[in-house]
Amino acid sequence: MRPLFLLDNDVAHRFMLSRLTEWTVAKSLKEYKVNIYPPPKIFKSYNAWTKNKSQVVHVSHPISPRLRRAIKYFCKKHDLILSIKNPGRGALVKIEKVNSPPQSYSLNNTEQGITLSAYTEDGFFYGLATLHQIFTNSGLRLQCFKIKDQPDFECRAVMLDISRCKVPSMRTLFMIIDILSMLKINQVQLYIEHTFAFTNHRTVWKNSSPLTARQLSCLKDYCHERFIELVPNLNSFGHFERWLRHPDYHKYAECPDGFVHPLTQEKVPFGSTLKPNKDSLNLLSELYDEYLPIFDSKYFNVGGDEPWELGKGWSAKQCNRKGTAQVYISFMNKIKLMVAKYGKQTMFWADIIMKYPESVDMLSKELTALIWGYEDDHPFERECEKIASRGLPFYVCPGTSSWNSITGRLTNATENLSRAALNGITFGAKGYLIADWGDHGHHQYLPISFGGLTLGACSAWHHKASKFIDLSDAIHKIWLPEHLKASQLLVTLGSIPDKIDCTIRNGTIFNHLLFWNMRKETVFSKQIRQKELKVVQKLLGELSEEIDAAQTSLVTKELSNAVRMASHSLDRLALFRGSIPRANNPKKTIQEIITEHRTLWKSRNRLGGLAESNAFLSRSAKCL
Repeated sequence: MRPLFLLDNDVAHRFMLSRLTEWTVAKSLKEYKVNIYPPPKIFKSYNAWTKNKSQVVHVSHPISPRLRRAIKYFCKKHDLILSIKNPGRGALVKIEKVNSPPQSYSLNNTEQGITLSAYTEDGFFYGLATLHQIFTNSGLRLQCFKIKDQPDFECRAVMLDISRCKVPSMRTLFMIIDILSMLKINQVQLYIEHTFAFTNHRTVWKNSSPLTARQLSCLKDYCHERFIELVPNLNSFGHFERWLRHPDYHKYAECPDGFVHPLTQEKVPFGSTLKPNKDSLNLLSELYDEYLPIFDSKYFNVGGDEPWELGKGWSAKQCNRKGTAQVYISFMNKIKLMVAKYGKQTMFWADIIMKYPESVDMLSKELTALIWGYEDDHPFERECEKIASRGLPFYVCPGTSSWNSITGRLTNATENLSRAALNGITFGAKGYLIADWGDHGHHQYLPISFGGLTLGACSAWHHKASKFIDLSDAIHKIWLPEHLKASQLLVTLGSIPDKIDCTIRNGTIFNHLLFWNMRKETVFSKQIRQKELKVVQKLLGELSEEIDAAQTSLVTKELSNAVRMASHSLDRLALFRGSIPRANNPKKTIQEIITEHRTLWKSRNRLGGLAESNAFLSRSAKCL
């Protein structure tokens, strides 16, 4: 009798079959005793072993200098010898060109050796990345297997925020690029507001330790060698406050005297949004002239999100007459025409057109919409359907959930990243972009983002199987090969926010309480029961002891200070409620946190922005 789950017209049973296939891949990898990240589409192992003891890697066809360098590096890592002229008899690894889809590859390991097949050079590179993981984890004597693999998304991107105080050192950026390339990410963006050293605008960037044109060019070349496209990113409408706060730039502001922020209801003393006129376009044109020639990517992310003041200042009459959507679209289309002069396609954040659905039809189809949302319940399905139905190319853009968290939010990140991938695949998204923001001082340490970046990369490549990965093992294998315990502690720390029954979006209660002015309890802090407070304080104390007992390293020091920040935030609430005596006032603790934060910052990042980040923590101390 035919199994029920094979009935073609039964949606529920087809879903079961899909889940069975996903589970089978994960189970096969586990039984093979090697986990591969991202998980391949098809993996089968056999009860036989490679008998070939050769150390030769043979390439059977002409290859580019870039791919040759990648293969040579692979050989060096595993004590192998590259052969181009040798016909390949007896080679351990044969690399051969076959007709196959772009970016796809196959690996066939028999008793005679391994054959890596692909058509495109990035396919060969991804096959090498998989084989590198297998060799690293299992050695050269391998159980026979077969892999067939290709990505769910053509473009798999990561965007790093380098404008909210923290600008990574070149060494840190190189390390991140190395890891992302192994995770088969093929695009990287650096989110820039004021952290590029524009020649004529020193006032804007003088205290931020900005990247220079030479450094970006070097980074572009470094990415290229690892089959990654460095995509330029420069906010060009909203989030221009780093410029507009300076008197010389007030003339470009929609509201030069400031505005009431719609989210916080607080008065901001300077503008954040450019006025949509010719003067602003001329300024942007000057910036593009210097910035865009550095990059050879065909894309350019101009931002365009959250122009809070649009229609409330200079453009008020225009917006009342034409409609806010029309004014926004008109300005974005003009930016698109400027960008086209550099041979690039414009990317933009899609939040505004989501508010005005009719505006989508006014947009040039040459624009690429970036549909972003960072909560586990974000309506990706509705938004993807809306954009896809209009024929506009788009990316889905979830996040690592690390910012405004201190600890990370792994449960939220897992669901957010997965939902974005599912709906992106369903509605034909061109790409998948993982955002790693640094809002309000960038107080989370880099390892807090490892989980989200790993889950996101796996979802972008093979969404279905990514649900079954062992995250602590993945972080250990990919990011922290010398620190299994630290990887486990990272996952534990990222799950602690789930222990508090408190509804807070785009952040954790730890971050909220850390910067709370303690004049009165907030709507969020009131949700925390006293018993719950004590339980989480105890969990953080136990975690701190585990970290202290682990091997001392930069990552464990970062974890330790993150735990201290989280614990301190709860101590503030306990102090306010009188459940700890005033004699235990944690002012000393916050000063120790600030001192350690300064030291840890310097380990991975430039000095620019450190004073601003620590100023947030110092204001917290003054509230005690």
